Amino acid sequence: MDLFEYQGKQLFAEYGLAVPSGEVADTPEQAKAAAEAIGGTVVVKAQVQVGGRGKAGGIKLAATADEAFTEADAILGMDIKGHTVKRLWIEAASDIKKEYYASVTFDRSAKKPLVMLSAMGGMDIEAVAEEHPEALARLHVDPLIGFQPHHGRWLIYHAGIDEPAQKGVLDALTKAYEAFIGLEATLIEINPLIWTADDRVVALDAKVSIDNNALFRHPDLAALKESVTDDEQERMAHERGVTYVKLDGDVGIMGNGAGIVMSSLDVVALAGGKPANFLDAGGGSNAEAVATALEVLLSDPKVKSLMINIFGGITRCDEVAEGLLTALDTLGATLPIVVRLDGTAAEAGRAIIAERAPANVVVEPTMLSAAQRAVELAKEAS
Repeated sequence: MDLFEYQGKQLFAEYGLAVPSGEVADTPEQAKAAAEAIGGTVVVKAQVQVGGRGKAGGIKLAATADEAFTEADAILGMDIKGHTVKRLWIEAASDIKKEYYASVTFDRSAKKPLVMLSAMGGMDIEAVAEEHPEALARLHVDPLIGFQPHHGRWLIYHAGIDEPAQKGVLDALTKAYEAFIGLEATLIEINPLIWTADDRVVALDAKVSIDNNALFRHPDLAALKESVTDDEQERMAHERGVTYVKLDGDVGIMGNGAGIVMSSLDVVALAGGKPANFLDAGGGSNAEAVATALEVLLSDPKVKSLMINIFGGITRCDEVAEGLLTALDTLGATLPIVVRLDGTAAEAGRAIIAERAPANVVVEPTMLSAAQRAVELAKEAS
């Protein structure tokens, strides 16, 4: 479960991590009131679970409460990479001397928490790792021992953190690890972790992901689930028990298993298209499951074509075909749908589609040809 920035910061504060003072706002009027309460220059920040908010115009400075009202009015309702801004975080502006990067995640291959620190904050961490690998210090922590001061000092030295900020960074790393363990998180990321002009170290952003399997031990966090499932399709998928992640493309993708869906995303990108989603209908998908998954996909107005990629093992391809036809009869979809069926009862499934499917449904023999056709049809529909 991925939290919004403001929720992450509120949790950080509970663990003693320094964060700028701020308030949530759902309307321009609330943004103005928050700015008046905070005082001075504030930052109006769109609350969406996607990067690139600043470049998209979703983060603005406001010197007065009236400016906060104006900026909030402009940002609310904005579309940022397919995410509609419905909530804002109004926080006190910070006087930044330097930006760092800090994170705690779980390295499944090592079966240990991984703590990372860099003096090159504010940048995309993947770019830092690729272009300046020496600037990213990494350290695995034995979960039975926990994060110790010498771990922090090692990271600070190898990351090249400025001497006046070192004590504050050590404190921030310690508390970030405590939050990681206490919240049963899979990721705590602070980018940037700032060193201010008055020599404080403050978490200026917060990216927090909670392990869904641990939510039964954290009823307070479980209560946030509805508030973070802000997207209409993601909420619909959650209600129907479908594994779905929204992306920012226009080619809808459905498969029966995480592996085949990930492969489909890669092949669509290879064909020059942009996937609109990740949707796993499940390894044992029956007609009802396929119809349910298709309903989620068809509800997204950004989707211009669909690619359905099914390999029949447990799943029977004739069942998938029946589910597809049932959904189309119910939903009356007219956008192009490309189907690739292979494996158990594939020939029967293809025959069902050929005989009974409407003209907007076509069958392709391979994953690549299906992706190419779906991308081509999406471009024609745009």
